[in-house]
Amino acid sequence: MPNYRIIVDLSSRQLYLLDENTVVRGFPIGIGTMLTQTPVGEYEIMNKAPNPGGPFGAFWMGLSRPHYGIHGTDNPASIGHLVSHGCIRMYNEDVLQLAAIVPLHTKVTIRQ
Repeated sequence: MPNYRIIVDLSSRQLYLLDENTVVRGFPIGIGTMLTQTPVGEYEIMNKAPNPGGPFGAFWMGLSRPHYGIHGTDNPASIGHLVSHGCIRMYNEDVLQLAAIVPLHTKVTIRQ
């Protein structure tokens, strides 16, 4: 049984999926702007919703910090940039892959 966790590295704009301490996958992400920064800290995935609509793309995974989540995008050109209101934005195909792998309550570490 894998023991998944997620590390969001803001400086490299990458989301890493780990099993224990081994990186399984890395994904490029878009993160918060200078004014609406992605909050560093320890969180967990609290809810999942397919097709949330609008700017959230193909999937939403809400974090234990209210109003923040990992989600797809309706603007793939934004990935890799400082673009969101603090959420972690992924390509739709990437967020769908990630959502299929990680269960609820997966730990998410957001670091500089």
